[in-house]
Amino acid sequence: MSETATATRPPEPDFSTITTEELFAYRAAENRFRASAAARTLLGEPHAGAVIDWQEVALPGRDLPVRVHRPAPTGGGGAAFRTGLPLVVHVHGGGFVGTAAQCDWAAGHFAAELPAVVVSVEHRLLAPGSPLAHAVDDGWDVLRHVVRHAARWGVDPARAAVVGESCGALISALTAVRAREAGLALRAQVLVNPLADVTGTMSDHPSFAAYAGPTGALPQLRLIQRLAVPPEAGEDVRRAVSPLYADDVSGLAPALVVVPTRDALADHGRRYAERLRAAGTSVRLTEYPGARHAFLTLPGVEPQAGAARAEILAFLRAALVE
Repeated sequence: MSETATATRPPEPDFSTITTEELFAYRAAENRFRASAAARTLLGEPHAGAVIDWQEVALPGRDLPVRVHRPAPTGGGGAAFRTGLPLVVHVHGGGFVGTAAQCDWAAGHFAAELPAVVVSVEHRLLAPGSPLAHAVDDGWDVLRHVVRHAARWGVDPARAAVVGESCGALISALTAVRAREAGLALRAQVLVNPLADVTGTMSDHPSFAAYAGPTGALPQLRLIQRLAVPPEAGEDVRRAVSPLYADDVSGLAPALVVVPTRDALADHGRRYAERLRAAGTSVRLTEYPGARHAFLTLPGVEPQAGAARAEILAFLRAALVE
């Protein structure tokens, strides 16, 4: 995959009436912008101490791109990358639009400053024929693949964590559940402004009423809900991809749940943190007053992004390094 030096951001469509063709056209244009140098005024500059590379991961039935961040080698040209580093599997947000390239600012800092190998998953995006279950499989399959081939990736399989944002936090939360079920011991999970519920109760929260609104995020969130699970599927299928309704959230990796308060999904994070705590899973819930959804990916316009990145870095360092 390549990045464009310059790109123009497309106008936001009407998500309540968007057709499949319009969805794909908008996604392509928006992701070109997010991967461009022009977007860095919003998304932040990559860390100079991290080396970024696109790679392909051979998974069952598909090859999936991942964006790999490593601490830059020391010792001049030709120096080898460090090995035996902690692993952070990162999952970007966006639902039906988004790219791992939009998260270079945070992922690069984690790679350079922990230090760690950060593998950011370019998961399949929501669309007709591409339900949320596919994206959930992508997050889990990448984690499992890299851990199984740890020496090839230069990571320590005993020091692994997952980090996700928005829809990516949903994928990361369910990946943590699968890891427990498979006996793969994660050290930490970080869930930033998580979407935790795509069932019929998705909007039954005070934060949704306060910040979604018909002229705000509501049409986009409704589209995500429609695309997440095929229309003919039942509520049980929606619950299966909603962390808030996971059968058992005990014994999971310690969690940091990061909640921006000016976000329709703020109560999703709060309620999921409550479920983790009630089940005996170690959890820290941190709220950032006044911050908006996706604030961690927008350091150019969201002043609290730096504080959140620092908190996540400290949480990961305590779990993976110290």
